[in-house]
Amino acid sequence: MIKPVRKAVFPVAGLGTRLLPATKTMPKEMLTVVDRPLIQYAVDEAREAGIEQIILVTGRGKSSLVDYFDLSFELEATMEKAGKSLDPLEPAKARSGEIVSVRQQQPLGLGHAVWCARELVGHEPFALLLPDVLVQHEPGCLKQMMDAYAALPARANVIAVEEVPPERVHMYGVVGIGKPHGKAFSITKMVEKPKREDAPSNLSITGRYILQPEIFKILETQERGAGGEIQLTDAMIGLAKSQKFYGVEFEGERHDCGSKPGFLRANIAFGMARADLRDGLRAEMKKYLEQ
Repeated sequence: MIKPVRKAVFPVAGLGTRLLPATKTMPKEMLTVVDRPLIQYAVDEAREAGIEQIILVTGRGKSSLVDYFDLSFELEATMEKAGKSLDPLEPAKARSGEIVSVRQQQPLGLGHAVWCARELVGHEPFALLLPDVLVQHEPGCLKQMMDAYAALPARANVIAVEEVPPERVHMYGVVGIGKPHGKAFSITKMVEKPKREDAPSNLSITGRYILQPEIFKILETQERGAGGEIQLTDAMIGLAKSQKFYGVEFEGERHDCGSKPGFLRANIAFGMARADLRDGLRAEMKKYLEQ
């Protein structure tokens, strides 16, 4: 039987160097797209997919990520006294035990961050979401993956993938395409940043995964790879020797909010999707486009 996916890991210990100086004292995941931080979008996506527990893999200077989901008695009391609605605060409230955290003491890469969550995940499948990747769609990317996962064989691993221009495949992890399985397809191989002529396809690995707990055993002894870091893709290639991997080409628009152009683009896209902001935003953008 397929075990349910109840837990999601959020690696949020990164330094956010591509967004300096804003991230010098503020976690990248607390930067806002329109009126809510990146971490809120990712948690909302996980909740929509049925995730029961959020595991934040944090680092030094990241305590505001945990505080964000705590109760704010002073703020709520002040708002209530002023007769203001508390509805805007609802998404940022966590149920008791829903949000837990663990520290990644050294910046040793995504694979190491995932390994740090091993005791909190236990021996069950889990989702992995990179909060600086936003996918704009309803249902969300993880919900689409969960629906595909439910129809796959037991002990399946699922990766969200998307098309990229062939001339850019050298920038991503790329998968080989096998037989279709409902809304998914079997992955024949995974290659990290291949040359264009060596790429098995132009489908790149993006920031959403459903992984089996055996990945932790591999990460425990995984040697450092590109950049001197423990690479998750290397561990997945190892796990693929004994377990099946499947790809889901998700619906929706992906925004790389870890880069400045991607972050600005996300603000425009999410702002234009809001009926209460669309007209005013369009008018403001028109002023600059006409200059």
